[in-house]
Amino acid sequence: MSKEKIGARYRLAVASRALAAIGGGYALSALAATAAALYLPLHRAEAVITSTLASFVVYTCAVLWAFAARSAWRAWGGLALPCLLLAGGLWLAHGAGAAA
Repeated sequence: MSKEKIGARYRLAVASRALAAIGGGYALSALAATAAALYLPLHRAEAVITSTLASFVVYTCAVLWAFAARSAWRAWGGLALPCLLLAGGLWLAHGAGAAA
């Protein structure tokens, strides 16, 4: 495909996927690390280290998902849904006093 045939719509779709991969992937990995640190049945320091290391895998998978999805909407949706679920679980844990 030549440069002249690549339209603005295509460029916006790629930019949207990149934004989803960077921002959405970061949010997902941060939420996953926080949730895992709270829920892993390990000592606090071990749980934090394990969840932080696992968050790199989550971030990599989120970036891969953002560019493997059929559309930019699916990329955003596929990252937003797990973020909402993890945020809800963290909100419930905070309300129950698990974060203390």
